[in-house]
Amino acid sequence: MPRFGGPGTMMRLPSAESAKGLDACFLGIPLDIGASNRSGTRYGPRQMRAESVMIRPYNMATGAAPFDSLQFADIGDVAINTFNLPANVEIIRDAIAKVLAEGCVPLTMGGDHTITYPILKAMAEKHGPVALIHVDAHADINDTMFGEKIAHGTPFRRAYEDGCLQPDLVFQIGLRGTGYSAEDFDWSRQRGFTVIPAEECWHKSLTPLMETIRERIGDHKVYLSYDIDSLDPAYAPGTGTPEIGGLTSMQALEIIRGCRGLSIVGADLVEVSPPFDTTGTTAITAANLLYEMACVLPGVAVHRG
Repeated sequence: MPRFGGPGTMMRLPSAESAKGLDACFLGIPLDIGASNRSGTRYGPRQMRAESVMIRPYNMATGAAPFDSLQFADIGDVAINTFNLPANVEIIRDAIAKVLAEGCVPLTMGGDHTITYPILKAMAEKHGPVALIHVDAHADINDTMFGEKIAHGTPFRRAYEDGCLQPDLVFQIGLRGTGYSAEDFDWSRQRGFTVIPAEECWHKSLTPLMETIRERIGDHKVYLSYDIDSLDPAYAPGTGTPEIGGLTSMQALEIIRGCRGLSIVGADLVEVSPPFDTTGTTAITAANLLYEMACVLPGVAVHRG
């Protein structure tokens, strides 16, 4: 079957109606009513699946072959409420809880970053407060946005308030851009989060940083949340809130590959907006990063040629 044919699932994997019998799964949450600037992330899961067709199952760089050792499938999309954002918190939490109840690790395609709050609620109900590696241009710790508590700029504040996070094991990588005051990133620091601004990442490998993060997290359960706008717009223009001076695609690979050995209980890739991704570059990058996440899950076989 040529690459442009076959099923429309992530990486043309088998589809499944639920996570039953699976070790890990891809699923989509096509939500964008939490976005504050450019919308369109509701089309993100579909576009990432479409652009994933060229990804082969064997990772030539790391030797990982996730589908050799894990039962993996694409379980489709969560049936979100198109108009009611608070209702989606419960819809998404329930959907992720069902995946976790099957012993399955979800790799979620967004959707805007609002989705991470209910995902973390489900994670904490299953595992207790989790460590977090959060890669993003923005801290997403606002108290409100336009008077609303639930939006794509508030998920990590809500998750902290709900006791979903282990604060001293939260790492926010790639933060940058303009703000409303000099203290915009200080709320995170005051709660014990480790903030690594983009400027501290410029012109260097992030492999040493990830070694430090792995040592800090140890065997604690950890969730990885990856906002595509962490990358510089040169690498990922198709997103709602782009910021110049971002990470490179190579640094993105270093971050995700640096998670190998951690007890990863879930991950997401959010904020891909296909209407602003005219060449598919952003979705291609996002699909590859999701595959890299699959490659670092616990239990993945590693082969060397």
